[in-house]
Amino acid sequence: MDRPYIICHMAQSLDGKVTGDFLYTPACEPVTEVYYRINRDLPSQGFICGRVTMEGSFTQGWYPDLTEFAGAEIPEEDFVANPAAHRFAVSFDRRGRLGWKEPVIVDEDPGYGGCHIIQVMCQGVTPAYLAYLRKTGISYILAGSEDLDIPLALEKLKNLFGIETLLLEGGSIINGAFHRAGLIDQLSLVVAPVTGADQDHPLFYGYGEEALDGYTLTEQSDQGGNVVWRRYKRKK
Repeated sequence: MDRPYIICHMAQSLDGKVTGDFLYTPACEPVTEVYYRINRDLPSQGFICGRVTMEGSFTQGWYPDLTEFAGAEIPEEDFVANPAAHRFAVSFDRRGRLGWKEPVIVDEDPGYGGCHIIQVMCQGVTPAYLAYLRKTGISYILAGSEDLDIPLALEKLKNLFGIETLLLEGGSIINGAFHRAGLIDQLSLVVAPVTGADQDHPLFYGYGEEALDGYTLTEQSDQGGNVVWRRYKRKK
């Protein structure tokens, strides 16, 4: 393929929700443990998340003061900060609103910690923000004008960074965008023995009026603690 192989790896409730307070209940503690173990074991070169998920999990809303970069003249082109990187955290952040203090993810879990950050953004991001990313040592690619061009972004991720496989780990909006575009090759779903609330988000958000019948169950296993791991492959 001219893009990385994409495995959408998520923990979800019995009714298909992937965000919500149910994830923090005692019944979901075994689910969390299984999810992170599988995240470490699945063969990949890193993970993809949308802006909201990255902010909630890693940046906690911090944003840099871009004053020092005012007036910067930065060419509107892709930037590879670390050609030697071999594990990646790919952030789909359309307008460049995330603040990173380091060029890698800082996390105790080896499935995340140390992953080199790549920002995927639309064209038109301010030169000041691009200058900040360069100074911090963060790579970035530009794909699309008003909306992210996901196929182009994936093509660049493979050609510029040599990435063969990535885990897509939400949230619902980015999952839905990949789903609509037919770019999810495999689903890895860790199912919790609980249900979510009405306001909780589903696995795929905004996938249109028509249902897409595109996946085949290939494996289902009991992980203990009433946790089930289901794997699907996309129909060709």
